[in-house]
Amino acid sequence: MLRLLNMLKPVIALTLALGLWGQASADITIGSWNLKHLGWNNGKHLASVAKIMQGADLWALQEVMDTAAVQVLERQLEQQTGESWNSMASHAVGRNSYQESYAFVWRDASVEYTQGAVVYLDPGDLFAREPYLAEFRDKDGGETVAMAVVHIVYGDSRADRTPEIRELASIWDWMRDIYPGSARLIVGDFNLPPTDRAWQPLRDAGAQPAITTGATTLSERDGRYVSLYDNFWYDAASLDVAVVGIVHFPKILGIDHRTARDTISDHTPIYLTTGNTSPAFTETDDAVTARGLSDGHGSHCIDLNRALPSELDRLPNVGPARAQDIIGGRPWASVDDLTRINGIGSARVEEIRQSGLVCQG
Repeated sequence: MLRLLNMLKPVIALTLALGLWGQASADITIGSWNLKHLGWNNGKHLASVAKIMQGADLWALQEVMDTAAVQVLERQLEQQTGESWNSMASHAVGRNSYQESYAFVWRDASVEYTQGAVVYLDPGDLFAREPYLAEFRDKDGGETVAMAVVHIVYGDSRADRTPEIRELASIWDWMRDIYPGSARLIVGDFNLPPTDRAWQPLRDAGAQPAITTGATTLSERDGRYVSLYDNFWYDAASLDVAVVGIVHFPKILGIDHRTARDTISDHTPIYLTTGNTSPAFTETDDAVTARGLSDGHGSHCIDLNRALPSELDRLPNVGPARAQDIIGGRPWASVDDLTRINGIGSARVEEIRQSGLVCQG
């Protein structure tokens, strides 16, 4: 049943029933998807959307234009899986005439909503579409995870997105107080890659991106993806992330990109698994095993001495040509040594360091 929970008070009385989290051993798959005007009369094929969504236990959805469509999607999931599903959505948020809702959808056998569904009050009025938050519990292990879902404004330039991205650090800290004992996730369509310097306040607050390579938006050319805009930001100390990935759904559905963009979305779904759960999607690309790719602090770091060119060119100020220069200059003792490469000065090295993507030590 779709439940419209529109509590707007910034302080919610929550009880700490499960004790402090530590590192969670939950065994669930969490997905996020910008579904491009879900609910408009735009020919969206909800049966195909549901086929993809079977692969995760808990979803955060963006660009819900009519919350009735979430109920239809829920029924499709139940028909296809033979299981019970549930959902809830925010009220419409947004400035001026353009507004959208967010939604959470979950598999009842694996996940339950616990408490604290709220639209962020946004005291500084920085968000064009205020984030939507809620807490959920893994039914098997009992651990809880607090999620904030957001669709950052695209605007006319990067400068339009930067204030919202920076304010996510405030939400991150606020979530710790509102959902004590829960692991924290901020998910959604951020319209900025995780390498952008605007993320530094959130990194300083202890969050890190789950996906650092690949791309999550569909170009019109089949098989080509651009822009790593969709992501999860999480605390590795409190959430045991096993695998993260991007689902290239046109392959699963057997459709070309033009059809996919017209009838499904121009964004791919993304996912992460926790504990010992394995991905359940029938076709995934750009999947990365989180364990074993850590710099000792839980991040999916890029090793200057071992990374592939496709990994290196995700670093700020490093494209394909400089990636080859890095490979040719190995071994590297530290990020500072990259100043040996033509075109990478001390300022650019600092941007690379501040991105948090390079393995340290």
